[in-house]
Amino acid sequence: MKPRSICFKLCFSLLAAVNLTQMVRADGQQWVEVRSPHFSVATDAGEKRGREVAVRFEQMRAVFAAVMTKANVNIPVPLQIVAFRNTKELRQVAPLWHGKPTEMAGLFQGGEDRSFIMLDLSVDNPWSVVFHEYAHQLMNGILTRSLDPWFEEGFAEYFSTIEVDNKQARVGKPSSRAYLELRQEGMMKVADLFKVRQNSQTYNETGDRRSVFYAESNMVVHYIYDHNLLLNTTIYFDLIYNKKVPVEDAIQQAFGMSPVQFDKVLRQYVAGGESKYYAVPTPPDIATRGYTAAPLSAADSSAILADIHLHSRDYREQAIAEFQEILNSDPNNAAALRGLGYAYLRKRQFTEAADYFHRAVQLNSQDPRVHYYSAMLMTHQGGFADRSKLPEMIKELETAIALDPTFADPYSMLGFAQSFNGDMAKGLANMQKAISLSPRNESYQLNLAQLYMNDRKPDQAVPLLQMLARSSNSSIAFHANQALASAQMMKQMLERNARNAPFEASGPAHVRVAPNDDDEDDDDATPDQPPASTTTPSNAGPVKFMKGILTSVDCSAPPSAILNVVSGSKSWKIKVADTNHAVLLGADSFSCSWSKRRVALNYVETGAGEGRAISVELQ
Repeated sequence: MKPRSICFKLCFSLLAAVNLTQMVRADGQQWVEVRSPHFSVATDAGEKRGREVAVRFEQMRAVFAAVMTKANVNIPVPLQIVAFRNTKELRQVAPLWHGKPTEMAGLFQGGEDRSFIMLDLSVDNPWSVVFHEYAHQLMNGILTRSLDPWFEEGFAEYFSTIEVDNKQARVGKPSSRAYLELRQEGMMKVADLFKVRQNSQTYNETGDRRSVFYAESNMVVHYIYDHNLLLNTTIYFDLIYNKKVPVEDAIQQAFGMSPVQFDKVLRQYVAGGESKYYAVPTPPDIATRGYTAAPLSAADSSAILADIHLHSRDYREQAIAEFQEILNSDPNNAAALRGLGYAYLRKRQFTEAADYFHRAVQLNSQDPRVHYYSAMLMTHQGGFADRSKLPEMIKELETAIALDPTFADPYSMLGFAQSFNGDMAKGLANMQKAISLSPRNESYQLNLAQLYMNDRKPDQAVPLLQMLARSSNSSIAFHANQALASAQMMKQMLERNARNAPFEASGPAHVRVAPNDDDEDDDDATPDQPPASTTTPSNAGPVKFMKGILTSVDCSAPPSAILNVVSGSKSWKIKVADTNHAVLLGADSFSCSWSKRRVALNYVETGAGEGRAISVELQ
């Protein structure tokens, strides 16, 4: 049966310390790296098994592309696959639970700069877990927004059971585990399933209820696909996200049945074992085209595994010791130098980071990550406000992009650097390129809105910020609401100037949203977050208007500045959080030499005689 490719296209367009130098085994087993057109596989199970792993991932990628009718399917973060020959070796990188490695057949470990897939080749089926997570990553490069957990997890599970041979791939083969789970534990009401969110207890806590959630999500997606209801699902999400229709009403309107009726048909579907799967032809040359294999030295394989540890919360300090151990035996190992530099960058030890990055790039100038890290270091040392560093930063980012054109984050950082360097057109184009590579990355969308505001284009910024203000990520929503107040204020002031009419802010234009206190890893935040992220809830409040005399500007703590303003008989200190992102009227750029100038301010009062500027107009 042919996959419903056209419907997919329509719907989705809307929608313990380890001595790593011992990883070369005592019996002489050599680590090898197998490269395919789209993947790198490091393994100690031999070249043949490494090639098998690469072929399986190439097959899944091709099947996903065929079903999703996408000519170019990529993930926006570099991916390293590591295939271990047995369970014992996988345990050395497995997450810890009460100090002991968890048992698993496979693991996906994500990051802003690099992702890892790890497999235990000694088990019967290591594929389903990692294919599930890989499907999430592929969706990140295709879908334009995050959808409800039931659909995200159900769809990833749908693809996780792919079976491939030389002739065809079987997509959507039902999971016997899902049937068993639902028959033993019972099923949730569909309406309750659809109401589960990323921060819900059901989604985050281990146990039977979470298992039922995953199994039933799987079955709902099977039911939707088997009954050609993807277009109805698109209608459902439009009702939920854009029209704010309650879940129960949205089910009725989109699927033509009540939640109770949906419960009934889904139970019958599961009880009858009606799920189908679909055959997709396997590209004939996918197992033979463009594969290479090369041995890895003990130092190089150890550097890969130390990099995994560096990106895991359980092993970070251990990773530093491991990189240093590698350099003790191989002082010119570029990968270990790069990894140790990144470790020190995250610890904010910038001098050490700079030294390691410099040594790494001298040894391997073709490594995109070391150029990207070098640019990231510059943002930490002076930010985009240090114009003396911008040309070098731009050069490093352009080099990283030339070496890896599918890596999204350098485009985002480059967009900010170019805009600060006076080339707003290129800055906007590169920020939009980052979004095209990673369309669901809300930080990039927030960055783009900030660039629109810097370019005095609030009409383009406001719709983006309005969408982000409804984000399920409370931190993104908070910062978007903050920026939205500024964008709307800018829009009103530009319209007022066009009409030459007086204007004062009326009422609270600011929406208070608590920041995300659940961020697991503050130092993993991308370095190019827009200045809205510097705003904190303690500064929130109604937007007020003031006219007065700007007596002087204190720029002693860049990039912020303090405006000393006299209004009537009262003196004020108004803080501008970032002078390079200030909303200005009556001046092309911020100046620390302003004095004795008439000024109009929209601001938030933060204390007695103190405030935070929303906009500044020189008169």
